[in-house]
Amino acid sequence: MSKRDYYEVLGVEKGTDPKEIKKAYRKLAMKYHPDRNPDDADADAKFKEATEAYEVLSDDQKRAAYDQFGHAGVDGQAGGAGGFGGGNFSDIFGDVFGDIFGGGGGRRRGGPQRGADLKYNLELTLEQAVKGAEVKIRVPTLVECNTCHGSGAKDGSSPITCGTCQGQGQVRMQQGFFSVQQTCPTCHGQGTTVKDPCGSCHGRGVQEETKTLNVKVPPGVDNGDRIRLSGEGEAGALGGPAGDLYVETHVKPHSIFERDGRNLYCDVPISIADAALGGEIEVPTLDGRVSLKIPAETQSGKLFRLRGKGVLPVRGGPQGDLLCRVMVETPVNLNDSQKDILREFQASLKGEKHSPRKKSWFDNVKTFFE
Repeated sequence: MSKRDYYEVLGVEKGTDPKEIKKAYRKLAMKYHPDRNPDDADADAKFKEATEAYEVLSDDQKRAAYDQFGHAGVDGQAGGAGGFGGGNFSDIFGDVFGDIFGGGGGRRRGGPQRGADLKYNLELTLEQAVKGAEVKIRVPTLVECNTCHGSGAKDGSSPITCGTCQGQGQVRMQQGFFSVQQTCPTCHGQGTTVKDPCGSCHGRGVQEETKTLNVKVPPGVDNGDRIRLSGEGEAGALGGPAGDLYVETHVKPHSIFERDGRNLYCDVPISIADAALGGEIEVPTLDGRVSLKIPAETQSGKLFRLRGKGVLPVRGGPQGDLLCRVMVETPVNLNDSQKDILREFQASLKGEKHSPRKKSWFDNVKTFFE
């Protein structure tokens, strides 16, 4: 009986990308898998046919020979109805289904393993974030055991070959029709186990320790910025390098300033007299006090920009500004004499020229209701 075209079997075109060929085979293999169709001989035949097609089309050399000579170019290289010939079927399965069943995905045995990275949340004042600082932090971490030097074994002994995986770090698991490799559950991929554990670390090879570190905070950092301290993470296993420590900055709210990127904002209360007549007031900056001139007839909410009094960004660029928002403050706790003065002042404000916003606002209200 003549064989069907391999591209037709997988339902793809001749120039199809290898990723799409893999996807097509995976779909068919899941559909016709013998474990899913135990009493369907037709499904078993279709499964073997799809696997034979994938074995050829997933191999660059076999695919080229097949494209040029057809089935004659790969006879003897791919399995027919009687099996899977020269191809390693478990390799095909691991390639296509490893992410589902865990084939080939575990840690390999033996060699040194890098330690885990750690994260530390560092709270800073606004002044520290803007100007930079050197801060001491205490970090709980895992370091190499001083007694066994990371082996986990008691003094005078050493780890032994794992009896479950025979030192391979992986075990072969039978899942229905397939055989796949998984990380050894006994040694967790190490290939060795500790028979006589170290009394200090109880066989873990690492100990808990709190260490003090100096963190140099560069000027201009903001919320969420990270400072990397190389080699200050957890100790590596079997002599592997330590991980890194990432210090993430969090800036505490300030009583006067608010930060928005490179700029700072602050509210500055002024009196009615200063707003109406103008004047000069002192305002704070992170570098000290400066004078701010208030023009006559200044309205509440007006922004005044002090250039170069903001933040110099940590990633470069020009220094930001300080924007002062003046808030005209209503006087409180007035005595009778002061109240009389205000009443007299109020009576003197005849016409609309003294309150330009008041007229336009009432005009808009009138239009709205009409």
